Amino acid sequence: MTNPLTSVPIRAARWSAAHPWRAVLGWLALVAVAVGLAMMVPTHEASDADYRLGESGRADQLVEQAGLDDPDSELVLVTGQDAAAMTAAAAELTDGLAGLDDVAGVAEPQWSPDRTALLLAVRLALDHGDDADPLVAVTDRVAAEHPDLRIRQSGDLTLDAAIDERVAEDLGSAELISLPITLVLMLVAFGALVAAGLPVLLAATSVAATIGISAPLSHLVPFDDTVASMIVLIGMAVGVDYSLFYLKREREERAKGRSTIDAVEIAAQTSGHSILVSGGAVIAAMAGLFLVGDSTFNSLAVGSILVVAIAVLGSITVLPALLGGLGHRVDRPRVPLLWRLNARIGRGGISRRLLGPVVAHPVAALALAGTVVVALAVPALGMKTHQANLETLPASIPEVQTMRDVTAAFPSEGTTAEVVVRAGADDADDVRAALEQLADDAVATGAFVASGSDVEVSDDGRTSVLELAMPFAESDERVDEALRDLRTDLVPAAVDVPGAEAVVGGGAAESLDFVERLQERLPLVIGFVLLLTLIIMATTFRSLPVALVSTALNLGSVGVAFGLMTLVFQHGWFESLLGFESSGFVIDWLPLFVLVVLVGLSMDYHVFVVSRVREYVDQGLPTRVAVQRGVADTAGVVTSAAAVMVSVFAIFATLSMLEMKMMGVGLSAAILLDATLVRLVLLPAALVLLGERAWWPSRPTPPRGEPVVETDRAFAEVGQR
Repeated sequence: MTNPLTSVPIRAARWSAAHPWRAVLGWLALVAVAVGLAMMVPTHEASDADYRLGESGRADQLVEQAGLDDPDSELVLVTGQDAAAMTAAAAELTDGLAGLDDVAGVAEPQWSPDRTALLLAVRLALDHGDDADPLVAVTDRVAAEHPDLRIRQSGDLTLDAAIDERVAEDLGSAELISLPITLVLMLVAFGALVAAGLPVLLAATSVAATIGISAPLSHLVPFDDTVASMIVLIGMAVGVDYSLFYLKREREERAKGRSTIDAVEIAAQTSGHSILVSGGAVIAAMAGLFLVGDSTFNSLAVGSILVVAIAVLGSITVLPALLGGLGHRVDRPRVPLLWRLNARIGRGGISRRLLGPVVAHPVAALALAGTVVVALAVPALGMKTHQANLETLPASIPEVQTMRDVTAAFPSEGTTAEVVVRAGADDADDVRAALEQLADDAVATGAFVASGSDVEVSDDGRTSVLELAMPFAESDERVDEALRDLRTDLVPAAVDVPGAEAVVGGGAAESLDFVERLQERLPLVIGFVLLLTLIIMATTFRSLPVALVSTALNLGSVGVAFGLMTLVFQHGWFESLLGFESSGFVIDWLPLFVLVVLVGLSMDYHVFVVSRVREYVDQGLPTRVAVQRGVADTAGVVTSAAAVMVSVFAIFATLSMLEMKMMGVGLSAAILLDATLVRLVLLPAALVLLGERAWWPSRPTPPRGEPVVETDRAFAEVGQR
């Protein structure tokens, strides 16, 4: 073999099988060193400055440089019908909170327009700690003394702490459930405890090593707080899949009577080659995230690429060592019922019966399956995206519900925009007058309301900030329209000061800038990912048609994922079943992330299936026969691999955080459809229709043997070895 993608896993397998203890100890040393790094080097998380984009990012930078950024604060909401009691409670809260060390001051109580709610804004000291318990204790004490009132607290400290706690609970339960489910699926696939445990063990150690190595890397590329979750998610999926491919082929060859060493070498030549190709495809897909130029996507790309690379390394080194050392003992101890069930079904037993009609009637199969895929993908054309906000957080978190009630009663505490003007100190008065006029003009449009805040001016007089409130929910389309009008018409018309720089920022503007960046870069990312995977497939199988078919199928799978996410989360399908309230949009970063993850992961079993088909073609079988045999032989492995991915992602669909739920539903449903309808119907139907042309420009080995007459059209001509 001159192909380096084949020679690398073969040489790695030979060395590992000849030196199993060195390979295993080397792997354990890598994991131990990585875990040690994580303990010694703290992970550097991305700061607010790392997320700055566009005009809103410039506004945030100017505010920070001028020292005008708002300090952290807590809000205490008092509601009831007795105005006197509410006023007395507010006074007690003010006295209790103002005396705390972490509190810089308490603003005057603010009444809602209907005088059923009273709001206290508690400004925290710049050097405040992370413990909100003293503040909460005061709030709880006053609430207990006024049972007729409802007194609640939420803010930068309490809300963030509550969200972090819920995320930790969700991820903890997901990790706790995913391991036993994966192990059970592996037991069903292999029927033996040792064989089932090896993929899970390799995946878990790959994840541990990645998390450890990523700690020092985070000082080069600051990590988003979701990276660790993504490493676990992708690491468990690909780690189990790669081991599954390798182990299944090794057992298959041993079942044919080959020795353990020969079986390992054949597995390295075939499945090892597929692992390198699919790993390269996943890495290529993940690399597309770098094109967005955003801190979140950069860190997700680094973490994903690293865990895939480590999983590939383990699959072609330590796994052959374990298989070579264990030999036939890898099939011990057997689970009697599952072992007999696997033996009775045989390799591809069920799929052969399903593939018969597809191979016999490829046009009908392609048309019917294609119609289903298109129908599920069409809703994606109406997808709306928006940044995560209060609407996407679980209402079961008390602090979230409190903040929703605050923004409903006090619009100025909800959706806002900041107009930041940088000019000469001598122009401070002119800038102030211009911003005051801007506030009047903005309110007159009906898209803004008075925020009650005066123009803030920095100590040097060069930076001025005006806050404008909007009477809409942050995800309302009118917010984006108001921001665009503010940027293009209102601000340029009002701030006519020579040499002044005027920009619009704030949370809503940040969301708008982020969505516009994604819309601008999405075609570039899609083109990059599809082009790279097309090149990888064309180079690997020496076939342009196979590469084009692979790209089309990937697009179909992505379309299905987007369509399902739109139906479920934008239009509210299965709300009660999944336990969420539709926010009317899909969280902005998820479509792009789902795209690259789905393209990368679906390539795992796509490469595995096409490799087996090509193997049969190279042996001299006609393409029609090679397709039916290759797909049938790999169907069990693909089903097991997809079951692992679907189960892991489906766990995320049960979590309370909407971002995790969206990702879980989109990926699990799309992979389920991809592993069944796409790979068992569309792929074989397309290859059968292409026939020998599927391998152009290369020429497959001519069929050997004489033509034979068969009742099954799929076996019109079978090569005899």
